[in-house]
Amino acid sequence: QVQIVESGGGLVQPGGSLRLSCVASGSIFSPYVMGWYRQAPGKQRELVATITSTANTNYADSVKGRFTISRDNAKSTVYLQMNSLKPEDTAVYYCHVDYGRGAYWGQGTQVTVSS
Repeated sequence: QVQIVESGGGLVQPGGSLRLSCVASGSIFSPYVMGWYRQAPGKQRELVATITSTANTNYADSVKGRFTISRDNAKSTVYLQMNSLKPEDTAVYYCHVDYGRGAYWGQGTQVTVSS
């Protein structure tokens, strides 16, 4: 069974940093695109960043220069380094894994930026 597991969320002060991790397991195929989305209360789920198997990246304008997405293909793991966090970054962050033969979501991890 395919399993997507996120970790690293929590409470941080404005200007602080967090690093999210997402491990995909249970598939004989390698992930094609891995990414992070977030959803704040009352808002639509939005793209944060994606990365392909060849390390091509895409970022939302709101996080460019502050967040960095990376991946370890051997471990089927994607990371999101979040720096200079702002209160408006508060949301549930979801990992998304696209194998090209099907796509999966993680359960989400809460990120709260507050004093």
